[in-house]
Amino acid sequence: MTIQDLSKDIVLAKKAALESGKFLLNKKDQINKRLNSDSKDVKLKADIESENLIKSVISSESKYPILAEESGKSTEDLGEIYWVIDPLDGTANYSRDIPICCVSIGLVKGMKPLLGVIYDFNNNQMYSGDIFTNSANMNDIPINVSQKLDKKESILITGLPYNTDYSNNSLNNMIQDMQQWQKIRMIGSAAMAACYIASGKAEKYQENGIYLWDIIAGAAIVESAGGSAEIFNQRENFQVDIIFSNSKVK
Repeated sequence: MTIQDLSKDIVLAKKAALESGKFLLNKKDQINKRLNSDSKDVKLKADIESENLIKSVISSESKYPILAEESGKSTEDLGEIYWVIDPLDGTANYSRDIPICCVSIGLVKGMKPLLGVIYDFNNNQMYSGDIFTNSANMNDIPINVSQKLDKKESILITGLPYNTDYSNNSLNNMIQDMQQWQKIRMIGSAAMAACYIASGKAEKYQENGIYLWDIIAGAAIVESAGGSAEIFNQRENFQVDIIFSNSKVK
């Protein structure tokens, strides 16, 4: 893969994200309809229709396979390079008119992010980053991670996935870690959390049991903005544990 190839893929991902984001805004009255009865994991008609739109745009110009949140793998063998799509990250926020949600599209090679595009459609902000230019942008304006070094002056973003272990031991460990930070935020969107790290609004985002489609685009953007994106403990169902940071805070 050349830088020219990747440049075309970034343009394609931005096109798909923009079309999907505008659709999610303009058709919200028709697509903000719940499809499941799970009390924790909210799924909307919006998720399905946004994903179908993104896949249509991507597939029209790219031959790489797709791993998407709602439909899974486009082919049994994804190969080395494939797209990873979250058509609506922050579904519960979207459903309740909390404006922290986005479209997230990444391209990976051997589980390493090549590029990431995240469209915060509520604010018309398009975040992007890639390994070749090693730069991250928001609406083509460069962004960088913060320079903060001390947890006592820093913000930690975290979350509780719907299948979180709510045991006393797990929650106590989480609380002990939280007490070391100046402020804690739970915003309900992993992709937006990554954008906040990349643009210096917070210093660290960590979460266990999150899904690959929630975080892979963000990983590319964080690393391109000068931060660190650790992805580990991958399960067969594409769940992972992650730590994104400005790479400086201790």
